[in-house]
Amino acid sequence: MKTLVNHHHHYHHHLSRTHFYSPNLSNPPPHLHLHFNNIRPTHPPLCLPSPFTEMHSPERLQRESWLLPTTTHSSSSNDIALQLPELKRLLQVLKERRGRDSEGGSFGNRPGRVSLVGTGPGDPELLTVKAIRAVEAADLVLYDRLVSNEVLGLVRVDARLLYVGKTAGYHSRTQEEIHELLLSFAEAGANVVRLKGGDPLVFGRGGEEMDFLQQQGIQVKIIPGITSASGIAAELGIPLTHRGVANSVRFLTGHSRNGGTDPLHVAENAADPDSTLVIYMGLATLPSLTAKLMLHGLPPDTPAAAVERGTTAQQRIVFAELDSFVDEVRLAELVSPTLIIIGKVVALSPYWPHMSIDDSHARKMEKACL
Repeated sequence: MKTLVNHHHHYHHHLSRTHFYSPNLSNPPPHLHLHFNNIRPTHPPLCLPSPFTEMHSPERLQRESWLLPTTTHSSSSNDIALQLPELKRLLQVLKERRGRDSEGGSFGNRPGRVSLVGTGPGDPELLTVKAIRAVEAADLVLYDRLVSNEVLGLVRVDARLLYVGKTAGYHSRTQEEIHELLLSFAEAGANVVRLKGGDPLVFGRGGEEMDFLQQQGIQVKIIPGITSASGIAAELGIPLTHRGVANSVRFLTGHSRNGGTDPLHVAENAADPDSTLVIYMGLATLPSLTAKLMLHGLPPDTPAAAVERGTTAQQRIVFAELDSFVDEVRLAELVSPTLIIIGKVVALSPYWPHMSIDDSHARKMEKACL
C-alpha cells in the first residue's frame, strides 16, 4: 500500500481516506468527488438535479410543452407520433410567415441558416460569447442530452425547443431524421441552432450534419465549443501534453461496432507511453480497451482517470493505475457521460492520490531546475 503525500501541506494520507482534496483548499468545491482504491463512492444526493436534460427533466418538459397534448406532460414527449403534428404546424407557420415577408418585398425567399453550436463539457460558464449570441437569436433549437438546463435557459421565451438526444438504448431521433428536421426548418426560413455537448466536430457527428445541409444549399455556421478532453483535463489540473512526459495526445471513441465490447480503434501505436489517450464514450468497452493497451505494451502502472459529468456539480472521479482501473471504475458505478484519460500526465494532477514522497521530492527538484 502506497503512502500518499499532500506535497503542499507536508502530511501523509493513506488509501483508507475516502476523499483527497485540492492543495490549499480548506473547503474543497462541492463538485469534486474523488474515490480511492477499494472505497465505495458516495453518490450525489438524490435531491440534486441533473445538469443534463434527461428524459424526465421537468424543466425540459415545461419548455417543450408546445409539443405535448394538453392532457399529458409525461416523458413520452419524445415519441415521434406525438411530436410530428406540432412540428408540421410550426413548419407551416414559418412557411406562411416567409410567404408574407416575400410579398412585402423583404428577404422572405431566402432560406434560413443552421448553426452547429458546441456547449462545452457541462459547465455553462465555459460557453463562448459567440455560442451565447447564437442561442439567444435562435427560432428553433435542437439539442442533445448533454446540454444543461442552464444553457437552455438562454433560449428566447418565444423560441422552440426540440430534444433530439441519444443515449445508450434510446434514440429520440435517428441521425437521418435530425438531418431532415434541420433542412425543413432552414428551408422555411427559420434561424436554427443545433446544440451539442462539447465541440460539434469532435465525436459529435457535426461533420455529417454540416455536409448534408451544405449539399442542400443551406448555409451552415460552426461555433466551436470547449471539447470535453480540454475542459475536464483543465478542471483536474491534468496537462494533456507536458514536456518530458507526453509529447502528443490522441482522442479515441470508445464506441464499438454493432454494440459489441471492443472499441472501434485500438491500434498498437495507441499504447505509446509518451502519449496521452483520451477516450470519449468509453465505459462499455473499457475492459477490452485496457486489456489491449497492456497487451500492446502500455505499462500496468500507467496512471488513469475516469471522470463522470466533468465540470458540473455532479462530477465524480476515479483515479487508478491501469491494471486496477476497470475494477475501480466498476466499483464506483460511474455512468455516462464519463471521459477517460490514460497516460503519465494524469499523475501530474494535484488530485492524483498515488504520489509517493520520492515523487513529490523529484517534482520539486524538477521545478527548481527550470
